[in-house]
Amino acid sequence: MNRADTHSASQTKTPGKSRWSRWKRPLTMLFFLLLIVLFTMLAQRIEWNEVFDTLADFKVRTLIIASGLTLVSFLVYACFDLIGRTYIRQDLTWKQILPVGVISYAFNLNLSAWVGGIAMRYRLYSRLGVSKSNIAKILGLSLATNWFGYMTIAGVVFSSGLVHMPPGWKLSTGALQGVGALLLLVSAGYLAACRFAKRREWAIRGIEIDLPSLRMAVLQLGLGALNWSLMAAVIFTLLPSKLDYPLVLGVLLISAIAGVITHIPAGLGVLEAVFVALLQHQASRGSLVAGLLAYRAIYFILPLLITLVMYLVVEAKAKALRIEKKPG
Repeated sequence: MNRADTHSASQTKTPGKSRWSRWKRPLTMLFFLLLIVLFTMLAQRIEWNEVFDTLADFKVRTLIIASGLTLVSFLVYACFDLIGRTYIRQDLTWKQILPVGVISYAFNLNLSAWVGGIAMRYRLYSRLGVSKSNIAKILGLSLATNWFGYMTIAGVVFSSGLVHMPPGWKLSTGALQGVGALLLLVSAGYLAACRFAKRREWAIRGIEIDLPSLRMAVLQLGLGALNWSLMAAVIFTLLPSKLDYPLVLGVLLISAIAGVITHIPAGLGVLEAVFVALLQHQASRGSLVAGLLAYRAIYFILPLLITLVMYLVVEAKAKALRIEKKPG
């Protein structure tokens, strides 16, 4: 293609881009306005006295169990980065890796993947002497571990028919089982690629991507699935006892996709809306909302406060080290 053709092609593409840029912002605003209306309608249908009474009636033992499960979940997620250490073949100790994983996860949950998963990891790993290319590899492996683990556990739960969609929903129970089977196929395809692919290296936008070994891929799927299972266990501990764990796990997995689609930090409101919509025929709305509020406090807010202190300590140590290295 010569220069004139290139110029002509760029001109033909410009109107489409400019048209999208004009509509993107108002459509996004409209979408969020619809969400606000939806959440307002949901809030009006909830007996808030029941919510507060349920929160006040939580036993200390229940809160301790939920907190313990949260701690285990954060440690499991931090192990994603331990796999990353092996993946990049860099000499880092587990004492250096685990705090980075825990801090990043807490910021990721509350402030979006850009702040926690990406920016925080880049800052903390840079202080450990990890190159940008290797940080990108750790990020990619962590994302793969999380979402291939999700596909594995969601595939099993959805395809088993343990989650029944309410009548009138566009996505039927049968369709959800089909989605589950598809997710299992994708997970199996990833394992097959790690085992049999002859070409194991790619470069995307200057970032080298290497397929892990089959053993590492199996560990990824196992840890990722375990973390999602632990998240559901925390919620299950705080919801009414009449609910079954597989059902709670399935609803969490559905709400996770809704949260990704809406791009709302921490899935604020989305998680509650999905749980109430799918489980209101099995438990009261007030008890569901109370359990989910307790879940947000234990799994989101409390770890964020703790890891904020951890991050400030790391920054203080790094600053002190820089001062010591300055020539007198």
